[in-house]
Amino acid sequence: MLKHFSFFRVAGCLAFAVAMIAGAGVSRAEQIDKIVASVDGDPITIHDVRAFAQSAGKPLPTGDPTADPIFKEGLKGLIAQKLLADEVKKYDDKVEDSQVDKYIVDVEEERNITDQQLRQSLMQNGISYDDFRKQAKIELEKAMMLNEELRQRVTIPAEQIQAYYDAHQDEFTVKKERYQLAQILIAVAPTAPQADVAAAKAKADDVRKKLLAGQDFGELAKRYSDDDSKEHGGELGVFGPDDIMDEILAAIKTVPPGQISEVVHSKNGFHILKVEAHEVPGVKPLVVVKEQIRSKLVDDQTKARLQSWVETELVKQHDVETMY
Repeated sequence: MLKHFSFFRVAGCLAFAVAMIAGAGVSRAEQIDKIVASVDGDPITIHDVRAFAQSAGKPLPTGDPTADPIFKEGLKGLIAQKLLADEVKKYDDKVEDSQVDKYIVDVEEERNITDQQLRQSLMQNGISYDDFRKQAKIELEKAMMLNEELRQRVTIPAEQIQAYYDAHQDEFTVKKERYQLAQILIAVAPTAPQADVAAAKAKADDVRKKLLAGQDFGELAKRYSDDDSKEHGGELGVFGPDDIMDEILAAIKTVPPGQISEVVHSKNGFHILKVEAHEVPGVKPLVVVKEQIRSKLVDDQTKARLQSWVETELVKQHDVETMY
């Protein structure tokens, strides 16, 4: 029965740590021949456990490590990983290509890079784009499995959210004013003929009307914006007031989060700004951070229940043997 497997890391979408790094000073015979456990007939060798322990930052001593507590903990973690990897296979046909596309877009937005920059980074690290997509699909399958099996079954009462909020005021205290912005830019040079300026202004006005009629900001940014941010649906990032052009700052000061500004004329052309968020110094109200707290507490309980789920449910569905 599995008791501890802190080697198994759960973070973000609770991805599995996978590495195959040979342990120093381990003989070839020990690496290949000595089987210490099996899962559904699939052998686990000392070499496998060494690699798993190494990837977790807890290398095993040379020689026979089977009596070492770290070895035992690592073996339990490796068995848990194999059980979970087998469970993930059940979700192989549940993730669609469109979900993988969205996952990759989210990665690019989080890192504030373009699709081309992502591909270049992958190439520099010897990873093909197809392999990256395959790994993204696996991560989505893992997240789906954990959501269906554990996360969606967690209920967080309102009083627990309130208690966390009261005990962690520092986490919700804003020290500096910040704006999170997106924009659609209709570019026109300052020296352009008046007719071109008027045409750009009319185009910006038309786009703003589409937004007011309920059309999606990100989609319109991709279609109409002349700014590089169009690849990310117009998302610009987070800025302090001192980092924002004066004419734009004046236009957004009174715009509530989630709303759009009037058309703003600058040296670059005509801007339509969306205020995604506006943080002012002070403690954020509970109503603003309630879902953030709920999500964190659900994640914490999911991690706590993961060990029990593996020990009490998955182990019973598989043939697990130890041989040392």
